[in-house]
Amino acid sequence: MTALIRPAERLAPSLASGTGVVVTLGGLLLVAALRWAATDLARLDRLDVGAAFGAGLLVVAIGAGWRPGNIRWRAIPAGLLGGGVLVLLAFVTRPVPQLWVPAAPLLPWAATTILVATAEEAILRGVLLDRLTRRNGALVALLSTTVVFALIHVPVYGSQVLPLDLGVGLLFGGLRLATGGVAAPTIAHALADLATWWL
Repeated sequence: MTALIRPAERLAPSLASGTGVVVTLGGLLLVAALRWAATDLARLDRLDVGAAFGAGLLVVAIGAGWRPGNIRWRAIPAGLLGGGVLVLLAFVTRPVPQLWVPAAPLLPWAATTILVATAEEAILRGVLLDRLTRRNGALVALLSTTVVFALIHVPVYGSQVLPLDLGVGLLFGGLRLATGGVAAPTIAHALADLATWWL
């Protein structure tokens, strides 16, 4: 089974440079801005825009040196636990807990959701967290990637998502640091996002 990002020690040293961080962050922000423009300004189909967003982030991550590696098996239960906690919190904190199904085809929506979760984790908790950890330490890397994660969701979902996404970003970053790879946060992220089909 392959992981979703190589461990930091496999990245070329030049990729950990300050320039590499700026270029990767710039690519991420450009793709996020294009997503916002396509969704809010051009009013294109959200599913198509989501798929293009996920693909764009993967292109940036691959360009930044991301490559599949081996999954650490402890990442699977950690990711399932993290995602399960988020799903449970979402369910019990709704004003009136209920199950509902959106008016979108399940399989294309699920594939796009998994693509976006994977791409966000590859670039944020993979490439950027690795680079920032090498330059500034794990705490700065965790906080920085958490803030970026929260901010890229504001144009699409509004500023009210900031507190939630800051907390979720800390959880995903903590899973990344605890397990040594992005498989756990990717599993948690995909599981929580997929649950929004019903919650």
